[in-house]
This record gives sequence, C-alpha cells and structure tokens, in this order.
Amino acid sequence: MKTYTPYTPSRRFITSDDFSDITKSVPEKSLLMPLPRTGGRNNTGHLTVRHQGGGHKKMYRIIDFKRDKRNIAADVIAVEYDPNRSSRIALVKYPDGEKRYIICPLGLKVGAQIESGENVEIKVGNSLPLSNIPVGVEIHNLELVPGLGAKLVRSAGGVAQIMAKEGDFAHIKMPSGEVRMIPLKCYATVGKIGNLDHENIILGNAGRSRHLGIRPTVRGTAMNSVDHPHGGGRGKSKGNNQPQSPWGQPAKGFKTRSKKKWTDMYIINRRPKGIR
Repeated sequence: MKTYTPYTPSRRFITSDDFSDITKSVPEKSLLMPLPRTGGRNNTGHLTVRHQGGGHKKMYRIIDFKRDKRNIAADVIAVEYDPNRSSRIALVKYPDGEKRYIICPLGLKVGAQIESGENVEIKVGNSLPLSNIPVGVEIHNLELVPGLGAKLVRSAGGVAQIMAKEGDFAHIKMPSGEVRMIPLKCYATVGKIGNLDHENIILGNAGRSRHLGIRPTVRGTAMNSVDHPHGGGRGKSKGNNQPQSPWGQPAKGFKTRSKKKWTDMYIINRRPKGIR
C-alpha cells in the first residue's frame, strides 16, 4: 500500500496501490473491446441504477473464463492492471501464438506455466473439473453450469474451498460462508486470487470516487418529504418511518430474495447473518 504526505486534510487518509506487481503497463491490443458507459440508464433512457455516471474512459479486457484450451501448457508473459475489476489479470501465451487473459491468482509469476484439463497437476493457476480436485484445496474462478465459464469467486482476495463430494455434486464453501452444491463436471482454478490489499484502499476524497464513475449519494434525511420517506420534518426529525428506500422498500433485515428461487435447492448452509 502507498500512503501520502498530508498536505491537505483529505490527503492524510488516502491510500492507494503501489502497483509493484504489475509487469506490463500497455494492454494487449487484440484482447481489447469498447466498453460503452450507460450512466445507470436502460435502453429506454430511464435511470435504473443510481449513483453511476462519469468516470474515466476505459476499454474492456477480454478474459478467458472458460479455460477451454485443454491440455496445452501456456506461459505467463505479463501481469497487468485491469480497470474493470479488483483483481489483477495475467497475460498467457500458448505454443501456437494465441494470447489470452486470465484472472491472476496469488503467487503466479511471469515465466510460470499453466494448463487446463482433466488430469493436469494440482498447482496454482491450473484449471480442472471439481471431480479431479482433492477435498480441502482452495479454488477460485468457479463455474455454476459446466461449459458456461466461471461465474463465482472472481474478485481480489476471493477464495472458495471444497468441503466434500457427494454423488454428482461437490460441497463448496463460498467466501461469504455459504455452502452450496455445484456439479462435479464444473471447472475451477486452483489457488487464491491475488491483490489482497485491495480491500484496504481508502479513496479519501470525492474526486477519486468520481474518477471511478461513482456519483454522490444523498441521505434520505437530507431530502424533502416529497422525495424520500425519510425526508421533511423540522430539524433532524424523521417522523415515524422505518428505514426504507426512496420507493418504500424496507431496509436493515428485510429479505428480498425470492422464496421460489430454483437454486435454493443447492444451498446447504446459508451465509452468516450480517454478510451481504
């Protein structure tokens, strides 16, 4: 982590990444694509996600979440910064000259070799089906449906663990503490995702938030009663309202997950209370 001389009040608490693990600053041009900014609006122009807008322009890095080039060893040639995610990405090159980006796990260095397949070695960066990974091994980049690519455990510091295997399913403990069943045919990558210090970054001032595309969040109590259920009143009075959204959805403990969600049948233990 990098700290700064406090020549302004906000500068005193700002921390940022020192990017010491980055080995290549210019992204691979063949693996870039445009990333249009929506400003939180849908196809009709209506605002559907608040607090989004502005920010620095950025291109999307095409990440290989499927790892479908089986039984061919690839060399790690660079570790790069990705503005679209909290984790680092690694640029790998296959013997035929093809280059791909993957999520960079902790401990993966330039010059290492990675491989994907059913019978590859159990080492950091290799991708295997859950059926071939021993119980207790730490994993990330986890598929939910075989062949559709990784959907779970993809952010910085993320790690899941295989707790048991039963029938056609593996019992996986998620970073949230939830234990769920996932088919043994699904692929996962061995190891823990790097850039562990990401959670310790303190933005410190409003400008850095705007640079990331995060617009201001105004408290409901600071609004008028016409704009928010918490608004209005004399002084700091809130009236008799329970904590809720601008549209009346209760907050703080109210469960919004559908009671008929079909994936509930695969959840063995729910995540602990208080974890979102």
